[in-house]
Amino acid sequence: MKILYIGVLHNGQQPAVELCSERELSSYSRFTRNSISEFMTMFSKTVAERTKQGQRQDIEEQGKSYHFPDFTFHVYARTQNIAGVIISDKEYPSLAAHQILSKTLDEFLSQHPNAETSRSPVSFPPLRIYITSYQDPQEVDSIMKIQKELDETKIVLHKTIESVLERGEKIDDLVSKSEGLSAQSKMFYTSAKKQNSCCVIC
Repeated sequence: MKILYIGVLHNGQQPAVELCSERELSSYSRFTRNSISEFMTMFSKTVAERTKQGQRQDIEEQGKSYHFPDFTFHVYARTQNIAGVIISDKEYPSLAAHQILSKTLDEFLSQHPNAETSRSPVSFPPLRIYITSYQDPQEVDSIMKIQKELDETKIVLHKTIESVLERGEKIDDLVSKSEGLSAQSKMFYTSAKKQNSCCVIC
């Protein structure tokens, strides 16, 4: 079980703005870390933009087309145009991820009450502690968040990133239009997609 990314984003506009984030990418080779980091930011912005205020959702993604392992996006959008995103492997419990998101956004908004007007990164050091401390979901039990809030909130589950995109929109289009991806990351995506498509058996 692993958390790969925790981020807080301003999602009241498109493109969403990543206000702060932390990553744990030590399991990836140093040659691919930068590209994977850029894709995490791009996909986090995309799912934050497509999550309605007050909604929680989980998006399960099979990374076959971009050379990543299978992973899950856990998203919580608050009414202040602020969203929290956790990217984890599929084994990480959804309930634990959403408890972390509640705690993260409560603390972030208490420290940055005007964050919804921010268009540039802000400092939020607790994220580094969270991504380290909560790798073990049993540690999440120490979060004193009222469980009732999560019990009464339906977490919408999607099976792929494509399912949250707008009609006719494709991941290829997001990649080609993204200003947050370097040319190297776009080449990484294209070559990984070609490599994986040659191995598909119909």
